[in-house]
Amino acid sequence: MHSTESPIKEILLATRNSDKVRELAALLGDLGIRIRTLADFPTAPEVEEDGETCEANARKKAREIAAVTGLLSVADDTGLEVDALGGRPGVFAARYAGEGATYEDNCRKLIKELDGVPQARRTARFVTVAALAMPGGETRVATGTLVGVIAEACAGSQGFGYDPVFFVPELGRTLAELTAEEKNRISHRAKAFRAMADMLRPLASGTL
Repeated sequence: MHSTESPIKEILLATRNSDKVRELAALLGDLGIRIRTLADFPTAPEVEEDGETCEANARKKAREIAAVTGLLSVADDTGLEVDALGGRPGVFAARYAGEGATYEDNCRKLIKELDGVPQARRTARFVTVAALAMPGGETRVATGTLVGVIAEACAGSQGFGYDPVFFVPELGRTLAELTAEEKNRISHRAKAFRAMADMLRPLASGTL
């Protein structure tokens, strides 16, 4: 990471997803850095997520948004790997039911595809890769994983995405049945962004 003479004052979360912003702001809130989002940059381009992996997409988004805005940028991408489906939907999780699919559309498709599959074979994992890009500089990544089981029906009203169908055996609940605080203690995104916060902390204090 490049050295800095003074602490960074702000970072840009390269997303327009308000649900994701809420989670990430909570995870990075203790850094004392102003957190901005793409809502502050309405003319910033939509970055095409055409990578074959979550890491490729996260790196691309972070680099392109840092180049356009001149701000240190953080981007992430999450995949859902379902063992009984050969790792699908994987990197295509957000658009599994098609372009413009809603969270509900994606959950319904996943449940339908696993119809009749016994619980022992419904194992799955969420993988989040977060990328930190300096304008004109290097990119670093952090990864978080959460292992669980795909439920036979949606349960819970919290969270977003596949949370209603992602059952966490140790807790006996889906992610959508957890409070935001509970989810942020154990989730794939929380793990990735706690590691990202550790990368950002020296920059925030001006000690790197």
